[in-house]
Amino acid sequence: MSFDLASRLAERRAAHLYRQRPSLEGPQAPRVRVDGRELLAFCSNDYLGLANHPEVIRALQQGAEKWGVGGGASHLVIGHSTPHHELEEALAEFTGRPRALLFSTGYMANLAAVTALVGQGDSVLEDRLNHASLLDAGLLSGARFSRYLHNDAVSLASRLEKATGNALVVTDGVFSMDGDLADLPALCAEARSKDAWVMVDDAHGFGPLGATGGGIVEHFGLGLEDVQVLVGTLGKAFGTAGAFVAGSEELIETLIQFARPYIYTTSQPPAVACATLKSLELLRAEGWRREHLNRLITRFRAGAAEIGLRLMDSPTPIQPILVGDSERALKLSALLKDRGLLVGAIRPPTVPAGSARLRVTFSASHTEAQLEQLLEALAECWPQVNGDA
Repeated sequence: MSFDLASRLAERRAAHLYRQRPSLEGPQAPRVRVDGRELLAFCSNDYLGLANHPEVIRALQQGAEKWGVGGGASHLVIGHSTPHHELEEALAEFTGRPRALLFSTGYMANLAAVTALVGQGDSVLEDRLNHASLLDAGLLSGARFSRYLHNDAVSLASRLEKATGNALVVTDGVFSMDGDLADLPALCAEARSKDAWVMVDDAHGFGPLGATGGGIVEHFGLGLEDVQVLVGTLGKAFGTAGAFVAGSEELIETLIQFARPYIYTTSQPPAVACATLKSLELLRAEGWRREHLNRLITRFRAGAAEIGLRLMDSPTPIQPILVGDSERALKLSALLKDRGLLVGAIRPPTVPAGSARLRVTFSASHTEAQLEQLLEALAECWPQVNGDA
């Protein structure tokens, strides 16, 4: 027997689900060069426009000059440098929690937290639309795995009734493909009534949400007693790379002792931690970035309604245009690209079958004129895809 990989790839092509990597030929920015073409991009998660900020770049360069390039080893051997420690302390203060712990990626942070906290005999309950890393973590933990209906506290309650052992409720803060917010107050109330813990992956909430950019927990005014495990990534609104888990002293020590993705991975380059310290400073000090972002979101939603686009219920920089059919989503993306705009088509299995979409994302670096250019192009292209041409 042999692996028939060619047939699998052919089937994916035939279903309009084949993925290809665009080749970016410069830094993250609204105007980019991709595969040899100059395009106006609305598909980056650089929500606050910090990925190419000169002060962040300078902090990275100075950090490399002082601390070198590589982490050298795992944090528990000799890879835990002073910048890593300073960043952990700054993230703990930023989130209002006793401690924080750095990870190389958000995927690893989620795997680490779930698998270190629950195992055989325990229960993990997850939103059906959680990020793949959260779902994989639940499956790999060995705990009893249950998925409740999307953002449905009543559905969660019924599953909590059947939970065994330690119960961990896991949800995204902002759902990355829909842009909607988890109903954390209701979910936390149900968890508290059953003595369960809540873990929130706020990868897309930190930066855009909250009075100071503190994310969905700040947005709803919740604390450590509501959300015991808080995860954030640094490669989106922070503009750098890596991730963190914030929580109690006991939680962080438990992860250091038992989380295999933490124990057995080389630390991120210390210079990246230096850059993130600078981006955190800018995130907190420059509130105009969130204010401008919110103005763009409000204007886009109003303009999209005038065109007749079907949007998701999202108050965030993630503004998906629901198309439905994968072939039509690809066509709309191609039509926009012909007009010099880059917006990615998101198809199954990333989203449920029949819900293919264009995932429009905004950055504080976008101008109002660039937003109007996008709306004008959508007004021209949408009828060609929607059968109204």
